[in-house]
Amino acid sequence: MKIAFFSSKMYDREFFDRYNTTHDIIYFDAPLNEQTVNLAHDCNAICAFVNDKITAAVIAGLKENGVQLIALRSTGFNNVDIGAAKALAIPVVRVPAYSPHAVAEHALALILTLNRKTHKAYNRVREGNFSLERLIGFDLFGKTVGVIGTGKIGQIFCSNMLGIGCKVLAFDVIANKDMEAAGVEYLPLADILQQADIVSLHCPLTEQTKHIIDQNSIGMMKQGVMLINTSRGALVDTPAAIEGLKTGRIGYLGLDVYEQEEKLFFNDLTENIIDDDDIMHLLSFPNVLITSHQGFFTQEALAEIAKTTLANMDEFEAGINLTNRVV
Repeated sequence: MKIAFFSSKMYDREFFDRYNTTHDIIYFDAPLNEQTVNLAHDCNAICAFVNDKITAAVIAGLKENGVQLIALRSTGFNNVDIGAAKALAIPVVRVPAYSPHAVAEHALALILTLNRKTHKAYNRVREGNFSLERLIGFDLFGKTVGVIGTGKIGQIFCSNMLGIGCKVLAFDVIANKDMEAAGVEYLPLADILQQADIVSLHCPLTEQTKHIIDQNSIGMMKQGVMLINTSRGALVDTPAAIEGLKTGRIGYLGLDVYEQEEKLFFNDLTENIIDDDDIMHLLSFPNVLITSHQGFFTQEALAEIAKTTLANMDEFEAGINLTNRVV
């Protein structure tokens, strides 16, 4: 098949070229949106990532250009107008799991870095400053960790924190029996927010979970809580988080995702004026650590993303059941 590949980076090309044997992939640096949809002219499929905006208008444009398949090289699909895709009979496929260990481990990396301030220590020592002033942390052992969402990533994160010796509380629609057997206690969200020293988000973005962390939920948290988000940016109401940092309710904030990230993440903006007051405000806090959606970014995950996406396309071309079909 002829495939228009949007938002492509060097690492995407490396891994897709490594595993592609049959498809004609045309790589575009540009994201998929209403201005770029015509780049897919005469292509059988498009391949999109998390910050591509696949709106109803874009899907209509894809249909006009002959596109028959929307292949997401990501797990989440909240950036796709599913209703419009269904109405125009364009199947949407995704990568349901690539390396849940990668994201769970990155959440732990954010926790350890924020706590022990290794990023600050690294910069100090390189400048000849060997002082330990203002680098004090705390033992993770014995602390209470609240995990919001226990899908594959959340389960691995729970296991990692149990292994460190933390008390793990979890909230999800349905309690996972295996997690309970391992020592995880499922509680209502309000109870977790009140008890947790660390809150880590691992749930999908839906109408119900958007801004699950807002002014009200932050007000329920312990003073000085650590908040980690490696899931979806819009789970956190950014202005509310900023206010929580100002009051000290949030003592540490680690983000690998951000609500307005599509304007920023995956791009080198060192020579640009960043016109986003919220993220600039966040970066001004000494107790905030932001990474640019790199939780998935391991060799194992990139290989699995490429292989699964190409397999999805193979299934479509062969006219067989689409294993990872969303709609």
